[in-house]
Amino acid sequence: MQNEAIRDAFIGMSTAWMNKMATSPGQLREKVALFWHGHFACRTRRPDDSLALLNTIREKALGKFPDLLLAVSQEPAMLQFLNNQQNRKEHPNENFAREVMELFTLGRGNYTENDVKEAARAFTGWSYDAQSRFTFRERQHDAGPKTLLGQTGNFGGEDALRIIMQQPAAATFIVTKLYRFFVNDVPNPAHIEPLTVAFRKSHYDIGDLLERMFSADWFYEPAAMATIIKSPVVLVAGLRRTLNLKVDNDKQLLGYQKALGQTLFMPPNVAGWPCGRAWIDSSSLLLRLQLPSILFKNAEFAVRLKDDENDITPQTTGRERTVKNTETTHLPLAPIQQLLGGAPTENQPQLLADFLLQAPLRPENLALVQQAAAKATTPEERLRNTLLSLLSLPEYQLA
Repeated sequence: MQNEAIRDAFIGMSTAWMNKMATSPGQLREKVALFWHGHFACRTRRPDDSLALLNTIREKALGKFPDLLLAVSQEPAMLQFLNNQQNRKEHPNENFAREVMELFTLGRGNYTENDVKEAARAFTGWSYDAQSRFTFRERQHDAGPKTLLGQTGNFGGEDALRIIMQQPAAATFIVTKLYRFFVNDVPNPAHIEPLTVAFRKSHYDIGDLLERMFSADWFYEPAAMATIIKSPVVLVAGLRRTLNLKVDNDKQLLGYQKALGQTLFMPPNVAGWPCGRAWIDSSSLLLRLQLPSILFKNAEFAVRLKDDENDITPQTTGRERTVKNTETTHLPLAPIQQLLGGAPTENQPQLLADFLLQAPLRPENLALVQQAAAKATTPEERLRNTLLSLLSLPEYQLA
């Protein structure tokens, strides 16, 4: 019963967030929150704590990174996930300190093992109470002198974070990771360096960094277009948002995300979800390409769900199951028809491709879409066939 209650709570949270991604006017905040959700990967069996962490991330997603870092580091969900409640002056636990430097701020190679030990001492006493509120347990804190990243003093946790953020590697690490999420999985040093300089000068202003990134000429060059494989959440949320899809039971969509390898609030490990080509394997690629058919035509598809040893419902993973959409998916055609205006029928596939796809539609794929449209007997069916064909192309998997 307890597992069921926990599972239902996480399902409710995931469904609510997916709805927000699909309908919120603050689309950028939600997408940046999704980025930080993977960056500050955290997994607990306490839904309230996980939701509190997400709300903190969403609130500070576009502010100053040091403020976001401090707030996230003091969230009970993160302290519990990284074992800092076990970090006491008599027996320091290095897990939290290590992940703060390796995964949140600096990256490997930019700190020493001694820095990890000294940072762990600084974070001793950081904990949370029975009401899931951050608390500093002074008697568990090591108040002695510490040498961290070349500085010496009687540092506490906030001091440690401040010293970490003074390292040049911090700006480079964050900028590069955001670049890989929004621009290209292969960073361009000519783009990264000026962004990093500006990020440091702005005192790590995330909104300013993204504005510079999105307003750069190179952001709109062909080399930066259609270079990122959409994550499962981005793929499903994008389908819903772009086409204003309505599903009678939107919990069904969470199953597709899970089959594709991304379940909100359940990152696979402390490093978060992979990116780029890691999203694609033989099973997931076929499901991605057939997802529109599953949604719009009640097609069936056999898929082996990803193994997940930490899943709260392990009976659903590690085995093949048949995916079928048993709920009605509503695709309003009126907005699409309005978008097309009075365009001639033969021009509609290319116009819709320009609207839906980041990558140019190859001539051979345009011919396939036109063939599918030609099989229709009514204008509405022709439009649906055109949409379905475009959404089923490999080009739609790219952002």
